[in-house]
Amino acid sequence: MPGFEVFGEEEKKEINDVLETGVLFRYEFGAQRKGVFKVREFEQKFAAYCGSGHGQAVTSGSTALKVAMVAMGISPGDEVITQGFTFVATWEAILEVGAIPVFTEVDETLNMDPDDLKKKITEKTKLIIPVHMLGAPARMHEIMAIADGANIPVLEDTAQAPGASLDGRVLGSFGRCGTFSFDSVKTITTGEGGMIITDDAELWRSMSEYHDHGHDHAVNPGGRGGEGRRFVGFNYRMMELQGAMGLAQLAKLDAIVASHKKNKTSLKTALAEIPGVSFRKILDEEGDSASFLGFFLETGEAAAKVNAILAENGAGAIAFAQNTWHFYPAWEHLLGAKSLCTSGWPFSSHGGKRRVVYDADALPQSAALMDRLLVYPIPVILADDRLAEMVAAINKAAAY
Repeated sequence: MPGFEVFGEEEKKEINDVLETGVLFRYEFGAQRKGVFKVREFEQKFAAYCGSGHGQAVTSGSTALKVAMVAMGISPGDEVITQGFTFVATWEAILEVGAIPVFTEVDETLNMDPDDLKKKITEKTKLIIPVHMLGAPARMHEIMAIADGANIPVLEDTAQAPGASLDGRVLGSFGRCGTFSFDSVKTITTGEGGMIITDDAELWRSMSEYHDHGHDHAVNPGGRGGEGRRFVGFNYRMMELQGAMGLAQLAKLDAIVASHKKNKTSLKTALAEIPGVSFRKILDEEGDSASFLGFFLETGEAAAKVNAILAENGAGAIAFAQNTWHFYPAWEHLLGAKSLCTSGWPFSSHGGKRRVVYDADALPQSAALMDRLLVYPIPVILADDRLAEMVAAINKAAAY
């Protein structure tokens, strides 16, 4: 699944373009850089790929979430609904802006359950963040209908699903904005880095300014530092080397997805022979990025037994019920309200009053699904001998 599997001369060429200018900063130095603006070009090409009007590159997928939420006006005390199966960055970013994460169940898509979403909306709900987990779409048509009916904006966390779509529309483009991650193990990678896409020009302008200490980026005779500032910001800028990597990787994205699909089909065919196996619901097989293959056994005990056989034979899968990065009951620092702040912020106010308490057993539907779930990350390059090894392990598991 990671883009580093296909590093080649294209990445070297883009990086060398930057090194030859000597300019790593994404702004200014016009004469020295000789027209080379890799981050700006990456923003434009990525937005165009997604069918969106604007792209804003930032330092990570995590900061993409924060920058987007700040620009959207999310404030302390607001409730932001997301799902209980996601990477920790989704709710960390919510806490970073002072808002309170509210978690929904996931359904057999392994994404937000629209029925539970309806139950979690209150008068304090100011944003909904569905996450396209493991490369495949959430139920965006239903989620958008619910959000629009309640007049609540949607931000799509598309960190794990670049290159994926739903009914011909690229994921990340359904809501008011969508965020992406390009970290070292993502489908396309810049080492670290993220992107926000939107069709809202004013929202993009606010994100652009906020991520660069509030600079308005107006051309002025005094150069950088002479701009005006509408508000305070911080530094979440992507640098030119990352933009260069992004351009080379983006050009390979469709080929990466095609390889994923081929390799996923081979493994899925073998897994289908395991008694009692079923597969994660994919809403649009054509739009699936195919970067992961999720499958269920009939019980948690059966899943554990099958995975033990797979692991013994060199092809163990990920059991997300035991994964501490991605599933709500394993987030001990969230459940335990652990913070470096002496006040206990963001779990407690400065007066010491608890703002929110989380119950480890709050998402029983998700827990039941996770208990039976196993997942294979799908490589871009799957050698014939490795495929044969994995299929042999699966065949042994099929005889359990």
